[in-house]
Amino acid sequence: MMRDLKQYLTYLIDWIKAEVIKANCDGVVVGLSGGIDSAVVGLLAQKAFPNHHLTVVMPCHSDQFDQECANLLINAHQLKHQVVDLSSTYDQLVADLRAPQHQLALANIKPRLRMTTLYALGQSYNYLVLGTDNADEWHVGYFTKHGDGGVDLVPLIHLLKSEVQQAAQLLGVPTEIITRAPTAGLWATQTDEQEMGVSYQQLDDYLQGKTVPVVVAKRIQALYKGSEHKRQLAKAPPVAFSPLIITSKK
Repeated sequence: MMRDLKQYLTYLIDWIKAEVIKANCDGVVVGLSGGIDSAVVGLLAQKAFPNHHLTVVMPCHSDQFDQECANLLINAHQLKHQVVDLSSTYDQLVADLRAPQHQLALANIKPRLRMTTLYALGQSYNYLVLGTDNADEWHVGYFTKHGDGGVDLVPLIHLLKSEVQQAAQLLGVPTEIITRAPTAGLWATQTDEQEMGVSYQQLDDYLQGKTVPVVVAKRIQALYKGSEHKRQLAKAPPVAFSPLIITSKK
C-alpha cells in the first residue's frame, strides 16, 4: 500500500504541473492551517513548482499552535511563504454586518476571508489555488462553501484520511502535525470529529464499504445528502422554462 501511495503522490505532482500549464498559469498557492491535509498539499505544491509555489498562513483569532505547526513545516522544508493576519479584517466585517450572533455563520467568515486572500495572491502571481479537502471531508461536505471549498484544484480528493496520514509520513511532515487532533480552527477547542459526529476512521471504513454501526452509517448518509449543494456549481433553473431558446446552427 505504501509503495502504491508513493507512486500516486508522484502522479499528483505531475497532475498539478499539467493542470497549471493547461490553465496558462505559472505556479500554485495554498493556505497552511497547521493541519495535516494542508501540510501534504503544501509539500506537493513545492515538489510540483520548487520556484513558483506560495504557502500562506492566515491566522484569524487562531490557536497559536496552528501557526507554530505551520512554521514547523515551512522551516523543515524551506517553503516559500507569506503570513496574512486576518483577525482585524474579520473583526471589522463582523462589526459592519450587525448580523445575529450565529456561531457557525460567523465562524465560516474565516475560511471565506482566506479564500479571498488566496485568490488575490493567486491572481497577482498568476498561480492556481490548491484545495486541501480529502475524500472523507468531500463526501460529507466538511468544508465551507465558497471558503476552503473555493479552489481550483483538489489533489487529495481521492485519498482517505488514513492515506493522507501515510502520505504525510512519506513526504516528511513533522510529527507534531501528523499526531495532532484534526481541527478546522473555527472556534476554541473545536475538532473535526466532534463537529461531524463521526470519526475519520469510521468515515474511512464506510467509504471502503466496510461495516460500521447503523447509527454511524445514517449520520454519514445524512451529512452527504445535506451537503450535496456544496459539491455542485451554482444551480440554474431548467432550460426548458427559459424564455431564451438557443438552437444550434447546422
